Amino acid sequence: MTRIAYLGPAGTFTEEAARRFDLPDPEYVPVDSPAQALDAVRAGKVDYAVVAVENSVDGAVTSTADALVAPGVEIYAETELAIAFAIMTRRGFALDRARLFSTHPVAQQQVKSWIAEHLGDVQFLPATSNAAAASMVAEGAADVAAAPERAAELFDLEVHARGVADLSTARTRFILVGPAGGAAGRGAVGGGPTGNDRTFIIFQTANKPGALASALQELAARGVDMSRIESRPTREVANTYHFFVELVGHRDDAPVAEALRGIEARASQLRFLGSWPRFVEGADLGDGAPC
Repeated sequence: MTRIAYLGPAGTFTEEAARRFDLPDPEYVPVDSPAQALDAVRAGKVDYAVVAVENSVDGAVTSTADALVAPGVEIYAETELAIAFAIMTRRGFALDRARLFSTHPVAQQQVKSWIAEHLGDVQFLPATSNAAAASMVAEGAADVAAAPERAAELFDLEVHARGVADLSTARTRFILVGPAGGAAGRGAVGGGPTGNDRTFIIFQTANKPGALASALQELAARGVDMSRIESRPTREVANTYHFFVELVGHRDDAPVAEALRGIEARASQLRFLGSWPRFVEGADLGDGAPC
């Protein structure tokens, strides 16, 4: 049995992403947040967690970024989903009666123009997940939800619109996370270089002028592409930050390895979060998957 934690309840996009990894003999374990999913891996309660890391409309998923800071986990693989929502209510409920609209706050950013046009001045009620919003509608705590269509089936709701997304190109990237150090030698997932990889690190620098630029120069000097950088407060000392940096390449690629050593020498803290194959549409994510 392979236990996989995901942001629940059943019917979320995260559950759909978790199923995409096609892990052997899976048991899907719903939790209430990315932090709970990753903490379950750290505690050995599950084998893996699947969490959203970035979406094309709202950028980085900050709750996931904050949850990745603590040691004990490593990223093994990724997948992407095209994101569109179904608009759902209790059966027989007219949309023009809606006063309370619920979905996850990230999802709200992806449908707010549609909501403004079709529902007018409804009050937004944030939910811990899109499927949780559907559950709130089923229970009468909200009138209408934006969620994956499967959630309507699970909670016996009526679908009023399908394929709702303010941007038709909206996508969310999800990562498969396991225990730190467990990805080595795992084959196609989390193993050696494939020629189309990502590497993710978190580091801090001294709080002085030029410290971050000096660290990033280690990448430029070796021609290593930085595909994404985010900062989040450490929540330990005022005005100190964790820098989340995603690189193109694998830690075993010579330029990336040299750049990481250079950054480590200039950083006050550095933690490696994984090297893994970049998502390719149509690729078999189960091939070589950890078990």
